[in-house]
Amino acid sequence: MAEQGLGRGSFLNRFPYRIVLEPRLKQPPRWYPVFLSLLSVAIALLIGALILTIAGGDPWATYAYIAKASFGSLGVISDTLVKAIPLMLVGLACTLAFRMKLWNIGAEGQFFIGAFGASAVVLTPLLPETAPTWLYIATMVFFGALCGAIWGFIPGILKARFNVNEVISTLMMNYIAVSWNNYWIFAVWTEGGFQMSRMFPKNAWLPRLTDFAAQVPLFRGLTTHFGLVLALIAAVVVWLILYRSQWGYEIRLVGDNPRAAQYAGISIARNTVLVMMISGAIAGIAGMSEISGVVHRLQGAISPGYGFTGIIVAWLAKLNPFAIIPVSILFGALILAGREIQPSGIPKMMNGIILVTLIASDFLLRYHIRIVRREEAE
Repeated sequence: MAEQGLGRGSFLNRFPYRIVLEPRLKQPPRWYPVFLSLLSVAIALLIGALILTIAGGDPWATYAYIAKASFGSLGVISDTLVKAIPLMLVGLACTLAFRMKLWNIGAEGQFFIGAFGASAVVLTPLLPETAPTWLYIATMVFFGALCGAIWGFIPGILKARFNVNEVISTLMMNYIAVSWNNYWIFAVWTEGGFQMSRMFPKNAWLPRLTDFAAQVPLFRGLTTHFGLVLALIAAVVVWLILYRSQWGYEIRLVGDNPRAAQYAGISIARNTVLVMMISGAIAGIAGMSEISGVVHRLQGAISPGYGFTGIIVAWLAKLNPFAIIPVSILFGALILAGREIQPSGIPKMMNGIILVTLIASDFLLRYHIRIVRREEAE
């Protein structure tokens, strides 16, 4: 046995170079995380192509179809943006929490609860059906954000007071949110026994581009709605919070070095609750935008996993609020075109592969990989 071990060692020692991992002592340049994200996507596409080939498909034809079905005309670009809007908002919600190292995995539940809160404005009703559109939309945004914030407050206070793992608490609350919505859909607000509520009145719909076709004929048939404006405003607000406010400095400091933050007198418990509430509020607005801008009624099937895909969006954007926008559009394209190819296969497969490659790429943000010549003493 000893001779065999010596033989193996001698065999390895024949190579003149070896790989050395060294922890990074300085922050990498700004372009490096972006490069890693793009490299992760490229590797994910290659892995996906390999899997499609093994399954007997044509990967390049598949990718070409996805591109054409998502960006091939003005109409499908509009549909892609519709799919991207909730991803933008959920991605921003996750970005805010993740920047403080709070792992909010409950954006899906906050999305559903936000949809419930917005629907309650119409179905309770809190406003008469003759109320103007601006009042309906403002009230629905408020209640969607409020319900999402409440759903974020619960795991936030559990984390701050009792150090309950937020991954577990937020994940479990996703199932509670779906069941809560189903109760109201099936038992209280059901329309004629069907698994959906009645249709919202037109003045409770988010305006769409096609609504302005009389003034701009090019907008005819385009389904992109006002939720895009809400998402762009949210991106600016999150960026201002994180990088242009004292509170944002506290959030980043707690995320980077909680001991230093505590030494500086920053309340980690208070910030934990506030960040989880604001994160939940943004995800709640995502649910409101989907209900008011797309579905126009409360029903169970309002999300193909926006809350979970938003996590991938946030990581791929490297927690940059403005990078969330283009990344969400890419994933919106994958959802839109992928459903036409195979409803539950290709989109989920690609999302999973991209997530794995992103997690793997984070290793390169923490370590240098060097190839060095073996010393003569070895």
